[in-house]
Amino acid sequence: MSNIAFIGLGNMGGPMAANLVKNGHSVIGFDLSEIALQTLKEAGGQVADSALAAAQDADVVISMLPSGKHVAELYCENFINSLKPNTLLIDSSTIDAVTARSVAELAISKGCKMIDAPVSGGTSGAQAGTLTFIVGGKQEDYEKARPILKCMGQNIFHAGESGAGQVAKICNNMLLAIHMIGTSEAINLGVRHGLNPQVLSEIMQKSSGKNWSLDVYNPYPGVMENAPASRNYSGGFAVDLMTKDLGLAAEAGLETKTSTPLGNTALNLYRMWSGAGNGKIDFSSIIQFLNAEA
Repeated sequence: MSNIAFIGLGNMGGPMAANLVKNGHSVIGFDLSEIALQTLKEAGGQVADSALAAAQDADVVISMLPSGKHVAELYCENFINSLKPNTLLIDSSTIDAVTARSVAELAISKGCKMIDAPVSGGTSGAQAGTLTFIVGGKQEDYEKARPILKCMGQNIFHAGESGAGQVAKICNNMLLAIHMIGTSEAINLGVRHGLNPQVLSEIMQKSSGKNWSLDVYNPYPGVMENAPASRNYSGGFAVDLMTKDLGLAAEAGLETKTSTPLGNTALNLYRMWSGAGNGKIDFSSIIQFLNAEA
């Protein structure tokens, strides 16, 4: 069992830290939210009054932060210099690959080990311990992290060297946004022609249009009981988070001169939907934007 510092105890980080506690690890967390800290206490973890204090005696440091800026600010030289030699750093934030590589290079130069390990599976996966981790970093560091990650997820992939986890994550989320928009367009078209959305969804699930959005995350209200669409698009993966990930994909495309016309269209649609005041609701709510009268 390890002494683990967990920095960032929000909707994803909080349940992830709680699952580490359930699996017998000693977890000390830090977050700016007092409610998040109290929740970790109730789950059996300890709390610190700063990230530095949390990480002081840790064998492993895990972070789940909003952006690359926050990750770079956390893993600064002062923070890394305060850690024990060979501390394993796991950043599960979804950020740009350039920042991921930069902080890993600094950490390794100071005698630490570091991987980027962004996740897929949403808040429900974080709570159930069924997340998918997409890892970038050295093979030996991936192997060292794997038992820790297995306490929080079911599927662990090594995508390649530092930054590779971030690239694979944004590729996945770009595709997710594209097929969510396509699914929404198709269902809207059928409903406008008088079809039952549940029947149409079942038909497409058994046909060549089958995809994840249809199978487990239907965007039409009432079709799938446990989907955010059936609880007024609350919970789930926020529009603003999808917009952020699509922005990262667009930046990655520019860096490598890769054409991503559908990804860029998805980014523009989600930006408009967020700009209309819908940034905090689930990304499947894009069906409402597309359902507006033409």
